[in-house]
Amino acid sequence: MLSRLLPHPVLSVVLAICWLLLVNTVAINSIVFAVLLGLLVPMLIRPYWPDMPRLSRPLVVIEYGLIVLYDIVKANAEVALIVLFKPSKSLQPAWICVPLDITSPEAITVLGVTITLTPGTVSCDLAADGHAILVHCLHAPDPAAVRDDIKARYERRLKEIFE
Repeated sequence: MLSRLLPHPVLSVVLAICWLLLVNTVAINSIVFAVLLGLLVPMLIRPYWPDMPRLSRPLVVIEYGLIVLYDIVKANAEVALIVLFKPSKSLQPAWICVPLDITSPEAITVLGVTITLTPGTVSCDLAADGHAILVHCLHAPDPAAVRDDIKARYERRLKEIFE
């Protein structure tokens, strides 16, 4: 019974919190609508998400989120410095192919979103077999270091979370 009412409990909580943040007010009608949104949307999408991923180490999700937030803030400052002070002739943009050890579609999606959310990098393509992701970097004097950093900071943790 509980799995019918809350098929995706984490999604329900995230939707409710996001709604409250979007309306920027904590009134009774906002809370009621947030709860309804958190209950109804997961019930409506349940048939389209039959194999819900199971997180093997959910506490690593918090660590991953903090690392991503830190990297986004740091990359914002770095990109601002590049845009403001680095001459365009000295920029070294690069296309980097990052081989993937993760196989879960959800983990690959989270990795692609993380790369794209981090200023200065964009995930552009996924290999047909899902074993590599193509990343464009605004400034990458050492592409191998960027690849290794993505694998160490993000992919390793995503493997712990999803696989």
